Amino acid sequence: MRASRLVSLLLLLQTRGRLTAAELAEELEVSVRTVHRDVEALSEAGVPIYAERGPHGGIRLVDGYRTRLTGMTADEAEALFLSGLPGPAAELGLGTVVTAARLKVLAALPPELRTRASRLVERFHLDASGWFQADEPVPHLAVLSEAVWETRRVAIDYERGDRTVQRTIEPLGLVLKAGVWYVVAVAEGSFRTYRVGRVAGAAPLEERFERPDGFDLASFWAESSAAYEREAPRIEVTVRIADERLWRLRQVVGHGTVDRAERLPADDPDGWAHLRLRLDWPEEVSSVLLGVGPDLEVLDPPEIREQVLANANALLDRYASPRSTEPPVPAGATVMTPGAGSGSAGARG
Repeated sequence: MRASRLVSLLLLLQTRGRLTAAELAEELEVSVRTVHRDVEALSEAGVPIYAERGPHGGIRLVDGYRTRLTGMTADEAEALFLSGLPGPAAELGLGTVVTAARLKVLAALPPELRTRASRLVERFHLDASGWFQADEPVPHLAVLSEAVWETRRVAIDYERGDRTVQRTIEPLGLVLKAGVWYVVAVAEGSFRTYRVGRVAGAAPLEERFERPDGFDLASFWAESSAAYEREAPRIEVTVRIADERLWRLRQVVGHGTVDRAERLPADDPDGWAHLRLRLDWPEEVSSVLLGVGPDLEVLDPPEIREQVLANANALLDRYASPRSTEPPVPAGATVMTPGAGSGSAGARG
């Protein structure tokens, strides 16, 4: 405890210059007497620290002295090394920078913290992507990242479903959400969010822009994400499902959705559970639930049950139809009918 306080006292003097004993006591939440004892201990340890008396006096370090101590606790050092996501850093073009920074910090740490940080890297690894999801190509992420740093406008081609639109944006920040990159920008006078993987082209422009006063990227993202989740269209669906297939339902609609579902009392002939789910995007619900398989049945509402049935019938028709194994006939080719003689003209394709 005292060692940590001595480091804090040193760093305060190093960053702020001369401070009175009372000011140090207030910062460190100790008595003035304790500050004087700490100063004596540092001086005896060889630190060039001294006190000046008088109305303009105080405690200070000899000019030019800088400690190599970082002041990091064990938890702080571990958090620093746990936060290094090599994949996203590399996508931003910062992979080598992050590696070099971690090496420098590791070299500056006291031996006991250096050991703990090294053990952490050996034992923990963060992977931001979900299962069965290939990394989304983001060839224009580096351009957008540089434009964010330089507050430079960017002309982008953005894919929206069946068409590509052109936009001039003022990129304010980049966000990595569940392995997907987004750029938050001002476009056409309002805040917009674009998925970086859908940016088909990006060209930095000469014009720079002024960042909005007081804009905070983290706060904006939290508010916009909450608004998106709050305003997304939803529908309540009642299903019956075998308990041993709940894991599959969680995979399809999300763990949180299933965990928040209302379990309804029911005398089910098969002993299945009856759940009332709140699902987003009603037009996609029938196809999504069909992915659970035959161990789930939609009970309500009727329109979703009918959509599931229609999709299942369409799937059955698709697979019930015999699939031709004959190779396609080139346009204009002559196809000989079975049994046709050499003098027969046959059929023309």
